[in-house]
Order: sequence, then C-alpha cells, then structure tokens
Amino acid sequence: MADAPPFEAAYLDEVRRSFRGYKRLADGGLAQLSDQEFFQLPDPESNCAAQVVKHMAGNLRSRWLDFLTTDGEKPDRHRDQEFVLTPADTRADLMRRWEESFKIVFDTVASLKAEDFVKTVTIRGEPHTILQAINRSLMHTAYHVGQILYVGKHLRGAAWTVLSIPKGKSAEFNAMKPEDRKMKLPNRP
Repeated sequence: MADAPPFEAAYLDEVRRSFRGYKRLADGGLAQLSDQEFFQLPDPESNCAAQVVKHMAGNLRSRWLDFLTTDGEKPDRHRDQEFVLTPADTRADLMRRWEESFKIVFDTVASLKAEDFVKTVTIRGEPHTILQAINRSLMHTAYHVGQILYVGKHLRGAAWTVLSIPKGKSAEFNAMKPEDRKMKLPNRP
C-alpha cells in the first residue's frame, strides 16, 4: 500500500464525493416538485421541502464558513427561523442560498490539508476534531436529503421518478455491469 494516498487525502476525496452525491440526489428530487409541492406540508408536524432547504442552507453555511477559525454556530444564524417560511422565502431565493451554502462546503473541503486534521474546531462552543465535525455535517446532510426525497415521493406518488434502485428491481440491477449501474438523474448530464 505504499502508493496509496494518505488517509487524510483519501478521506477528503470521499467527503467531496459524498457531499456531491447527496446534493445530486436532493437536486434530483427537488427538480421533480412543482412550486406548490415545494412549499406543501405533508402534515402539520412535518417540514416541507422548502423548510428543509432553508434549514440545510443555514446549517451548511454556519458550519463551513471559516471552518477552521470560527465556531460552527455563527452568531448571525437563527436556527429556529430556518423552519419558518416568510413571503421573502421564494423558491428562487431558497435555491440560491442552497447553492451558495454547498459552494462554501465544496470550497472549504478543497482547501483542507492533511495538517489540518490535528486541529480542533468548535460547534456551539464544544470542541470537535476535524473528522468529527466533517462526519457530523455529512450525516446531518444525509438525514435531511432523505427527508426531501421522502416528502417528494409522498407528494408525487406514482409520478415520482425513483432516484435509486426501483422496488422489485434489485436482481435486475445486480445483474448489470458495474459501469452500467450509475443511476441517471434528471439533472445529471
């Protein structure tokens, strides 16, 4: 394994790949929702896709902006308000914030170096290793992307385009050559 990249480089490559994959899944689901469905609550106790997008944009911006030098809970973040939609929260504005927050993530991950892994960052004043902070954000992203997809599938029903292996198609998928297994998402070239 002398030619293998150091752990940190391999890990950061996987982090980039994972964040891009989760964003691609969410974008594929969001693209299927009409504006009405984007803002539609599945029930009074749940969040609509718009609220999840607003929350994720706020969370990712807060966690990843100045990642190594400031607390991951920025003083200008108001988490509770991320779940409240106002007339200013148009789909276009929420998606702009979504894109901006993911750009911050991708730019920050690209800037990290192996030597950064010995540093400690804080989130709400609590110390985290770089590995802990990144894993926390990645898991949080996966959790909410799952919510977006579930809400979308719930609202769209049979009109939903499956973004993974469709029900009852596992054997067919497993029989495919690995290079042919990539799922074709609506927004993927």
